[in-house]
Amino acid sequence: MPRTPDKPAAPPADRSAKKRPHYHGHRQRLRERFTATGGDGMPDYELLELLLAQAIPRRDVKPLAKDLLERFGSFAGVITADADRLTAVRGMGDSSATALKVVQAAAVRLLQQQVLGRDVIDSWDRLVDYCTAAMAHEPVEQLRLLFLDRKNVLIADEVQQQGTVDHTPLYTREVVKRALELSASALIVVHNHPSGDATPSQGDIRMTKELREALEKIGIALHDHLVIGRHGHESFRAKGLL
Repeated sequence: MPRTPDKPAAPPADRSAKKRPHYHGHRQRLRERFTATGGDGMPDYELLELLLAQAIPRRDVKPLAKDLLERFGSFAGVITADADRLTAVRGMGDSSATALKVVQAAAVRLLQQQVLGRDVIDSWDRLVDYCTAAMAHEPVEQLRLLFLDRKNVLIADEVQQQGTVDHTPLYTREVVKRALELSASALIVVHNHPSGDATPSQGDIRMTKELREALEKIGIALHDHLVIGRHGHESFRAKGLL
């Protein structure tokens, strides 16, 4: 006689009473702590949990947050990591990577708006903070031009070139042309060193000298050239190179 299949268990009388995943209560407590403190005192992995939970609402993301911190070394390292490197981590997808990159973009935008339309000489520390946030973790060299008016107010912030891991070209003629188009009175050049070491190279020094001489001929000042690294920055003017 054939065996009778096991009778399936009866469904619970009230499906809404089904036990919630254990991490729901933990996540709610995290949200309450964040609301109460603004995140002050919360460890990095908990802030990452809250961010990841927006993109991955139905999974415990605490282990993933800790994996990301171990892989990239710090909260800043996670947020600034390339999207391809983020999605290479098990458990990360396009949505969760995008959520983290939005945080980076928002931080850079906030710092940028603190210097646009202001006297950058009087807001020098803010300017350096903005350039560091925008460029320090870029995987290739990037050349940024900051155009100023007669009162040293920042009127335009533009990326002129993307280069390689150790070189980015500066086209003096294009810089001069753009400065004239904007009626700029002064200029600050900023570029990053992906190696992390902000020490100016001989090529940086030579390029800066050529640009300064070209700008002087049309009455535009080169206020400074900043080199941004992951562990600090160097100012040509402070080093006596301008």
